[in-house]
Amino acid sequence: MNPFVQFVKDLSGKIGGGFSSLNQNDPSNMAYLRNLEREMKNANTLDLPFDDLSITVFDLETTGFYPYNGDQILSIGAVKVKGDQIIDSQTFYTLVGTDVAPSKEIEELTGITSSMIEDAPPLRDALKSFYQYVKADLLVAHHANHEKQFMNHATWIALRKRFQHRIVDTAFLTKVLPNQQGLMTLDECCEHFGIDIQKRHHALYDSLATAELWVACIKQLKKEGYTNLNEIYTRIATME
Repeated sequence: MNPFVQFVKDLSGKIGGGFSSLNQNDPSNMAYLRNLEREMKNANTLDLPFDDLSITVFDLETTGFYPYNGDQILSIGAVKVKGDQIIDSQTFYTLVGTDVAPSKEIEELTGITSSMIEDAPPLRDALKSFYQYVKADLLVAHHANHEKQFMNHATWIALRKRFQHRIVDTAFLTKVLPNQQGLMTLDECCEHFGIDIQKRHHALYDSLATAELWVACIKQLKKEGYTNLNEIYTRIATME
């Protein structure tokens, strides 16, 4: 079986809906899967106009900072953005069952306790649900290296698949905007743009705040004459 078809089949699993209803022997369905595969592998999202981007903004809460040293994902939150419109009616949130209890400090920071994750979906099922939600979207996160490391590690450990999605970091957008180069943390960025985070260090609410930050930055970047992400990367590459 084609590895991508197997991946989609695995992705559907027991969670229902989405691709699980596809007949793998139907030529039209196979064509759909091939189109999605091509979209994932060949489409250069960096060249797409901002208004044409299909985005999933996401955030992870974790037991620590080092997935390769045993830290694990506690929760995943996400929201869809199309162009400069946040689709807050299409959010995603799940706790993730772990075999490492969160420390007292992490419990106080995130509000996630050991008892809350006892009955949470295991990592494999949580990732399947997340990937079904994301599909081929461009992923966006704030200080995305944290999310990328955990997704790389978790996807391989739980699904034996390579993490293939591109992640764009909202932190890099401020680098090319006038008078905003000093903004670093999500709190600093949200305060600068007047964005209210309803519940800090909650994966869903942080992803909603990051989505608002993304939209605010994109609107300003468009006023500065930028039309796509490739132009921003090119500008950053020429900066000292």
